[in-house]
Amino acid sequence: MLTVKLPDGNQKTFDQPVTCLEIAEAIGPGLAKAAIAAEVDGVARDLSHQLAAEGEAAVRFLTKRDDEALAIMRHSCAHVMAQAVMRLHPGVQLAFGPTTGAGFYYDMRLKEPISEDDFPKIEAEMARIVKENLAFERLEKPKADAIALCEELEQQFKVEHLGTGLGDEEEVSFYRQGEFIDLCRGVHVPTTASIGKGFKLLSIAGAYWKGDAKREQLQRLYATAFFDKKELKAHLAQIEEAKKRDHRTLGRQHELFAIDQKVGSGLILWLPKGAVIRQTLEDYLKVELRRRGYEAVYTPNVGRVELYETSGHFPYYRESQFPVLCEHEAGQLIDALVDRLREGGEASLTDQEEAQLIAAAKTLGFDGDYDPAASAEERAAALDHWAHQHERYLLKPMNCPHHIMIYQSKPRSYRELPVRLAEFGTVYRYEQSGELSGMTRVRGFCQDDAHIFCTPDQVADEFRACLEMTQGVLQSLGMDNYRVRLGFRDPDGTKYVGGAEVWDKAEAELKAVCDSMDLPDVSIEPGEAAFYGPKADFVVTDCIGREWQLGTVQLDYNLPSESRFALEYTGRDNQPHRPVMIHRAPLGSMERFIGVLIEHFAAAFPLWLAPEQVRVLTVSEKSEEYGREVLARLKAEGLRAEGDFKGSKLGAKIREGQLELIPYMLVVGEKDRDEGTVTVRDRIEGDLGASPLDEAIAKLQAEIADKTVRQVAEGATVDLGGKAEANEY
Repeated sequence: MLTVKLPDGNQKTFDQPVTCLEIAEAIGPGLAKAAIAAEVDGVARDLSHQLAAEGEAAVRFLTKRDDEALAIMRHSCAHVMAQAVMRLHPGVQLAFGPTTGAGFYYDMRLKEPISEDDFPKIEAEMARIVKENLAFERLEKPKADAIALCEELEQQFKVEHLGTGLGDEEEVSFYRQGEFIDLCRGVHVPTTASIGKGFKLLSIAGAYWKGDAKREQLQRLYATAFFDKKELKAHLAQIEEAKKRDHRTLGRQHELFAIDQKVGSGLILWLPKGAVIRQTLEDYLKVELRRRGYEAVYTPNVGRVELYETSGHFPYYRESQFPVLCEHEAGQLIDALVDRLREGGEASLTDQEEAQLIAAAKTLGFDGDYDPAASAEERAAALDHWAHQHERYLLKPMNCPHHIMIYQSKPRSYRELPVRLAEFGTVYRYEQSGELSGMTRVRGFCQDDAHIFCTPDQVADEFRACLEMTQGVLQSLGMDNYRVRLGFRDPDGTKYVGGAEVWDKAEAELKAVCDSMDLPDVSIEPGEAAFYGPKADFVVTDCIGREWQLGTVQLDYNLPSESRFALEYTGRDNQPHRPVMIHRAPLGSMERFIGVLIEHFAAAFPLWLAPEQVRVLTVSEKSEEYGREVLARLKAEGLRAEGDFKGSKLGAKIREGQLELIPYMLVVGEKDRDEGTVTVRDRIEGDLGASPLDEAIAKLQAEIADKTVRQVAEGATVDLGGKAEANEY
């Protein structure tokens, strides 16, 4: 006998095996028609899933009203999209097609690339597949049978993934609708008709097989879907709103920054107006840093590989770093070979490939010990030993190892602690080209970085002060909508350094500090810690509803430890003690922060931050001399001011100033000249009337000093991003 417990407390019993759909039918025909999927003991299942013949099970049915149902429908729609593309373009090689927070995508390789011009044909074919009302059928197969099926389907990416990425799986599942079969975990809606008509293809981008730039290049087709076409229409309108304030578009229109392929992808050129915003933020932070007892330092943009090996940044984040710079010609080749030998798995080399690489290295002068009969680890160790005999450098991936070396440059006493070292330091990450996005995802960026070295009993106060500083910075920019994410270690993760006892202590201290403060929406998220310690991230929601991880404060017992840098200070007892490190960056990346800021304000910056704060407009040539006197006075008072003395009509000058989002315009005519006044025009409130020049300047200076944010450009909420969900193998 099977007992099914329902969410309302009722129970139903069955004396034979039943599917989720049959349970819904037993409850009522309305539920059976409305159900999309089910949760059995908290696990999402297809309606075709059959329950055990006896025992108990808690069952909850998902309908269009449930948030979970939308993700399931979107994943099914991804399969329909792939099926439509394959009908129109035979020979497609499928990669992965997961859902995201905004919709879904599918990576695929086609003989002839598709473009947005193909979208109407694909959508029309998708509509036909939906109308065909094809059932989603789950097929479970042993690994060997699964590989044979994918070989029969000529889906080589799936064959490779089954043999490598899913190497530990004994059995896997496929889903079939009509002629389309795909390797997939599920869950799916009952039939293609369950998807409805509310889907839309959005864009297409480049991608690589498994995100590896060395592998096959793919096309990533983005789309979204809703149960209600009205919701789709509203979502598309929100996307258009987001496009209008895209920082890449606004940055070009308002001459804030540029990216030039001759310089390189993901490398920002700060134009004069954008540089003003960055300098203003830096100057503001520098005042705060001096007030809080920080000392400014500067460090080089490169460092020896051994420095980052000690810190753990190399090789932990090797895949996101630029290639090693080697003094020996064979250095990079040997370095890559060591990496492949140690990585194993999908990156493994054949004996012939390895022999060819060694031969090439010898041609370039490699003269180290190498025994092809030794184990892979022994070969890697021998090659690595040779590499360490030659100087190797990395473009700086993080500032903290350099700051540690500054701390270590002389003996330290407890009387000096805390030592607070701050730097606006540029670091480099080799992001994949398909992941680059204007200023928010770049390859070279400046961090408003600082590292605090303190005694254990100073940790709470120092960590609290860092959190308060970050709160103050966000408040000064009108960014009040944020949450605090406590990134803790994933107990099952392998990327972390240090023992569990140290981690437990650091996490408990961090949580205690946060609990003692008035922080909004604090949540603990295992797996989000840095590899050396837990952290508190400020996740800001901008005015169109997107989340950005900006400021961060991190607690670190591991880099100072004996196994890393063995940092010390002399304590009151005249004995050596180990300091604790705090890593903090209120803004995070200057590039990302200002990119977000551009969109947050839609380039209409508050007065204190605006590249051009005031513009003087003349009514006619007769007032030009006075206008230039006013302009000179504004500049002498420290205001960023310009003048428009052209012979065009005043109305045209005002429109131009409004389009360029100038916070204030001071109009001067003959009467103003005679009376020593200016007519103040506010970007937000319009004409404010005449004012004595001294009084107008005083009001502007007060608004700047207070860092007043009078207006944030509100927009419709839309989620355009999100990580891929785990509904694909």
